[in-house]
Amino acid sequence: MDNTGYKEKFINYLKNEKKMARNSLEAYGRDVSEFISFAESRGNGNVLQLTGTEVVAYLHSLKSMGRSSSTVNRKLASTRAFYNYLMNEGLVSSNPATSIKSPKIEKKTVDYLQLDEMERLLATPDDSFKGKRDRAVLEVLYATGMRVSEIIETDVIDVNLKMGFITCGVSNMAKARIVPLGRPARNALVDYIDNGRPALVRGDSENEALFVNVNGERITRQGIWKMLREYGQKAGLDRKLTPNIIRNSFAVHMLQNGADLKSLQEMMGHEDISATQVYLSATKNRIKDVYDKAHPRAK
Repeated sequence: MDNTGYKEKFINYLKNEKKMARNSLEAYGRDVSEFISFAESRGNGNVLQLTGTEVVAYLHSLKSMGRSSSTVNRKLASTRAFYNYLMNEGLVSSNPATSIKSPKIEKKTVDYLQLDEMERLLATPDDSFKGKRDRAVLEVLYATGMRVSEIIETDVIDVNLKMGFITCGVSNMAKARIVPLGRPARNALVDYIDNGRPALVRGDSENEALFVNVNGERITRQGIWKMLREYGQKAGLDRKLTPNIIRNSFAVHMLQNGADLKSLQEMMGHEDISATQVYLSATKNRIKDVYDKAHPRAK
């Protein structure tokens, strides 16, 4: 079996045994393919014979290309997982990536919108068919903290407007979750589904996608990024708006208004609560600002 064959068997294992979502499978596939290509470019044609020296050289090459520490860490983790699989299959006796230390990641500040900025953004779409769709997308993103990949794969059947919730991550039912929808998001969805979506799908009763583009096809990741850039500019925001900024805003505003970490972790679909804890830094900064302004002896 060649190197590509080992990689494909690994991805099938993650899909069938670990029940990983499609975007995770794609990320692992890209990372392992990149490592294999690097090894082969250096004349090391068999992944079963590689050592830690080769893994270290790979990581150095990533850093020399300007890859961030978080990206290098992810690719190292993918390589470790690949070799753990090969070990479990009895194809290698040890994991060459096990003893290699991960690079330290610089702590980044969370980029999010203030509440007044979010209100300006949500008020920007017009009342056209496309505007109704865009308002619904923005309201759902902010109401749920859903990932852009989850938004684009959501079908009409995943929304329960009567009960007020949406099912996220349905492509991987083992990790699907239910997130509440606030009244503004529900109202925007009702208006879009009743008055906007029918015009966009042009009577196609078999179209299951919740959000569609002007051609009646399921909206794409690029389409949502473009939408956010345009509305960010119209709302007068001083940065390029991304889906992750909306997701961050959801998390920070929830914590600022009393949500507990465990509940937020479940709503955001984080497997590890450490991923949720990064938002605490933003709330701590706000608490300090409030203290400095309100306490008579703060300064």
